[in-house]
Amino acid sequence: MNKQLIVIDAQEDFVRGALRNEEAIAALPVIREAVAYASRNFDRDIIYTKDTHNKDYLETQEGRNLPYPHCIKGSDGWKICPEVLAEKSKIIEKNTFGSRLWDMQCLDTVDEIWLCGFCTDICVSANFQILKSIYPEVPIVVIEDACAGVTKELHEAALKVMKSCQARITALSELIKTTEDARAHFAEINPPPDAKSF
Repeated sequence: MNKQLIVIDAQEDFVRGALRNEEAIAALPVIREAVAYASRNFDRDIIYTKDTHNKDYLETQEGRNLPYPHCIKGSDGWKICPEVLAEKSKIIEKNTFGSRLWDMQCLDTVDEIWLCGFCTDICVSANFQILKSIYPEVPIVVIEDACAGVTKELHEAALKVMKSCQARITALSELIKTTEDARAHFAEINPPPDAKSF
């Protein structure tokens, strides 16, 4: 399938480290399932972003507003959680909420982008807005149960904002079901040629 899964900042510091989050811990198995499905069915390697800071983090604007060092390059907390890291993947490092490199990924040819990760209200929403701006004709699906916000309330608020900007918001199980139903329907109306007819 010509779809692209993007996993935003599924790193140790957002899950079990400096910014430990129980909702992120609960979302990890869903991300793992999304990665497994995409690895089996999508034509493209999974893209991961990595929040990446240096040791001078506290001297940056972000550090002054969020004075909790996290995702320091080379640290254990900077690593992508191993249970969600695909064998075939592309990793984009970024030093702020959104990546400036999406226009280099040539995603204008994909049928759909699936987006998940952490934190819904910061980096997921920031990257959604950038992707939507660069690829306005590509549908973007935000997998709500494969995301976690700073709080549950901010998670829900971010989903509402992204929905208002034309994201499709859905749970992974429903997304897989509708994808498989569409694939079955396509196969039904476009059966493979009968080998006996040649």
